[in-house]
Formats: sequence, C-alpha cells, structure tokens
Amino acid sequence: MLNVLHIGGITAMEYSVEAIKEVEIVRGFWARLKGWIGKTVLPGSALIIYPCSTVHTCFLREPIDVVFINQEGRVIVIIDGMMPWRVSVKVREAVAVIQTPNGGAFRAGIREGERLPTPLKELLEVLFEGEKAGR
Repeated sequence: MLNVLHIGGITAMEYSVEAIKEVEIVRGFWARLKGWIGKTVLPGSALIIYPCSTVHTCFLREPIDVVFINQEGRVIVIIDGMMPWRVSVKVREAVAVIQTPNGGAFRAGIREGERLPTPLKELLEVLFEGEKAGR
C-alpha cells in the first residue's frame, strides 16, 4: 500500500509497513544463532538480528527474505526467498539483518538502496543509538 503524505506543502510518498505487524529483536550470540529455528514463521512477522552481517537458514522449513542494513539504516542487500539450508555471503557494511517470511520484505515496502520505511526505521535508530550509548 502506498501512502501519500502532505507535510508543510511538501508531498512525500512512502510504502506502508502494514505487512509487518510483529517484530522480534535478537542480540545475544545464541539467540542470533537460533533465529527462527524451531519457530513457525507467521505472515506479518519480522526478526531483527543485531549485530549481524551473515545469516544461515539451517533447520528452517520455508524460504525467507533477508534484508541487510547498514549503520545509517539503508538497505544494502536483499535476498528474496532464501531457501532452507543455505548460508549467505558476508555483507561487510551490514550491521543488522531483518528477516521476514518469503515475500514479506517487498510487501512491507523495503527496497534495496533506500532507507527503511517507518516504523522499522525508527526501531533500528533506537537500537543503534542504544548501542552507541552503551559503549
């Protein structure tokens, strides 16, 4: 769904993220390694893995979309429909990954080379800022 926003005489268009209704964030080593293993991946769900620059789909039953994000919140690589039992390449610039069910990234308006749509963008900004403050 495409939203048209009118703010102060400026018209901006952005994609709605209605397709993502539930987001889980994993940060610890074992939680990041496990990811969605043993869980049912439901439509409308997303998993944010931070920090992360490579993923695997071992033990998953269905393909997933994998979105690599840099420190500025820009989408640098999208792997659509990554099949089970695969390992992604290491994306050096990536600091986080968003996983969605197959096709979920596109439905959420996530596009390679663009910044994440709100509220995912805001969620990652808070996550990145919390990491900077904790150092």
